[in-house]
Order: sequence, then structure tokens, then C-alpha cells
Amino acid sequence: MSKYLLETPRLGLRTWQESDLEPFAKINADSQAMQFYPNTLDKAATQKMLARIQQQYADYGFSVYAVDLLKDKRFIGYIGFMRPSFESYFTPCVEIGWRLDPSVWNQGLATEGALACLEYGFGTLGFQEIYSFTAEINKPSERVMQKIGLKKVDTFLHPLLEKDSPLALHVLYKANQS
Repeated sequence: MSKYLLETPRLGLRTWQESDLEPFAKINADSQAMQFYPNTLDKAATQKMLARIQQQYADYGFSVYAVDLLKDKRFIGYIGFMRPSFESYFTPCVEIGWRLDPSVWNQGLATEGALACLEYGFGTLGFQEIYSFTAEINKPSERVMQKIGLKKVDTFLHPLLEKDSPLALHVLYKANQS
């Protein structure tokens, strides 16, 4: 039996292990990986984030999943689902998101993994709708949203960011169970 919850031709998505902390902290500390977030995260903040991810999995049976490249079993980030921690007119909801090591960008991996997650979310987890959002200036992530078939439904000011932040204006995308 595979250790992976989901497999694509190039990716294995699984629950998190203690050994993921170091490489995940490295990604979260990388200014390129975090360019569309308010700041990078140190190891302690990464550990706190990981605890929240694991709590979501315990509470709901889903979370963002640790992602390995199948060819070398290397941890490269996450793809999956979370419940946003802020209040807005579209929350509570299920959000699909991704954060991958910049060394594997521009290979279609976020799209490949997100498509598998959408199928799993609608088919296995029974979601009726899945949202995704990012800073309007994050065109690469918005492009992934479009490639996986989500439709733009709105823009909004992220309630946890200062209104004058270049990251405050967010695009909101959505897919419905077909």
C-alpha cells in the first residue's frame, strides 16, 4: 500500500511527517517562495503553521498535503485544502492552495497536484464548492487557478492585511461540484 493519499504522474501527496519540518522551514524562509506573502517565516513560525495544518487534518479529514517528487522522494512543499482563518463574506469555506520550492517552479507541478486535489475534494471528500485566492499581483498562482478550471468571482481586500499593502487586494476564484 502506498504512503500517498494521492499520486499523479510526478507527485505523491501525503500526510505530514516530522522530517518535513526542516525542508518546509527552508521554503518558508525563502524570499522568492514567499514573495506574495507579508513576510517569510522562521522555523518556529513554520512549526506553528505545521501544527495548524495537522489540526485541520485531525478536525476535518483534510489539509494541505505534503508533496514529494516521486522520482527522488524529495519533499517540495504542499498542495491541498485549508479552512481560512479569517472572516469574510465567503467564509467559512474550503480553500485550495499550494506552496512549492522555487527550484521546481514552471514545470506544471502546482497545476498537476491541484487538479488531483480538486478531483479528490469533489469526488472523495464531497465538497460542493472550493475557493482559491491570492494577492492580485500573484499572477503565477492566479494562472494555476485558471488552468485547473476555477472561475474568477470577485476581488476583495484581505482582512488581515493593511489596506495600503501591495498584497491587500486579492482575487477570489471558485469551482463548484459538477
